[in-house]
Amino acid sequence: MSPEGVLKTDDQAHAARTLWNLLHAWWQMMPKQERTLANADAAIRQARQDIDFLAVLPAQAAQAVLKTYFQAWKNCWDGRTDAPNFKSRLRTVMSVDIPQGRDLNIVRVHRRWGMINIPKVGRVRFRWTKDLPVGKRAGAQNRITGARLIKDGLGWHIAFRIQTLQAKPDPHQGPDIGIDVGVTVPIALSNGETYEHGAWLTDKEKARLLHLEQRAARRKRHRKPGERTSRRLHRTYDRIAGLRAKAKRRALDWQHKATTTIARTYNAVVVEALTITNMVKSAKGTVEEPGKNVAQKSGLNRSISGEAWGRTVTLLTYRTARYGGALVKVPAPGTSMRCSACGFTTSGSREFQAVFVCKNPDCGWSGNADHNAARNILHLYRTGLALVPAAGRAVVRRAKRVKPATAR
Repeated sequence: MSPEGVLKTDDQAHAARTLWNLLHAWWQMMPKQERTLANADAAIRQARQDIDFLAVLPAQAAQAVLKTYFQAWKNCWDGRTDAPNFKSRLRTVMSVDIPQGRDLNIVRVHRRWGMINIPKVGRVRFRWTKDLPVGKRAGAQNRITGARLIKDGLGWHIAFRIQTLQAKPDPHQGPDIGIDVGVTVPIALSNGETYEHGAWLTDKEKARLLHLEQRAARRKRHRKPGERTSRRLHRTYDRIAGLRAKAKRRALDWQHKATTTIARTYNAVVVEALTITNMVKSAKGTVEEPGKNVAQKSGLNRSISGEAWGRTVTLLTYRTARYGGALVKVPAPGTSMRCSACGFTTSGSREFQAVFVCKNPDCGWSGNADHNAARNILHLYRTGLALVPAAGRAVVRRAKRVKPATAR
């Protein structure tokens, strides 16, 4: 994308974020009986006439913001997510929605590149990474319905929405598997297999990132209170964001490949129902009751957030369904302290972090702690304990055993 196109797309993303915030303010001010889609649409049209910079956002993209906002409230009422909130400039991912696929006019230039039409931006070249239903491949049941522009530290990217007709997959014939997620071993299976990865950045990239962070801190320290951020500091921030985006892209690529392999191999994938938000809470405490081991807990929180356990479960959820399997959640308490051989539970079984030693004198089994937890997770599923979501919360239900039919 040319520099001029980047500026135009940035303006559209800022206008979309502003429109969301205006909708949120309108929603809070209006009485409940007047919070309708028609009234919100009229308010958007009036805002686009009164505020000049909102006109850079296409009308279809503005309607997409409205539909997304109302869908966010529906998800909140159903208990799936929290209530929508104000979108800040620094913490919000810049994005623009193109809801109509017929406006794209996609043309493949050659093997690696294609051309697309972005409303109020013009023709833009993009890298062709996946097959798209364009030309002879397009049809009523296999077509592009829209796209979404997303910006990160590496620049603008485009994601296409494709409507396709797929046959219902046959039931998966593979075995069941339990999965324990961790920090040292990201994914440990109950059969002893592990999925591990190295550092997301090379040594040179880590040194470069450290140098840039030190430079940013030094330049920020010399800035006077109330003074605007210099262009040099902005460029330093952009380089830091580029390296972090590169690390995130590599992590996401590893997660996609690992979850695809698991979904293709196994039938029922059993995981723990972890409340990750509670696990990564700070240990600072209060002034009256300060916390302990704050620095160690902060490092653990960063490691847990870096592994993105929730995203792994999300990827496994739709991938297992695609290949005919299913993802099942079981209660998390006690899985790491319970012996998978005899069922004896004690808090002193993990004297070493990676080794589990059963304290039962009649058992004495020892093995890898992650594999032991994964075996316990699978055992909970086989005994009939599973978490079934109901009205936004999870409840424990025991599966009924089906008696085999007998001939009369």
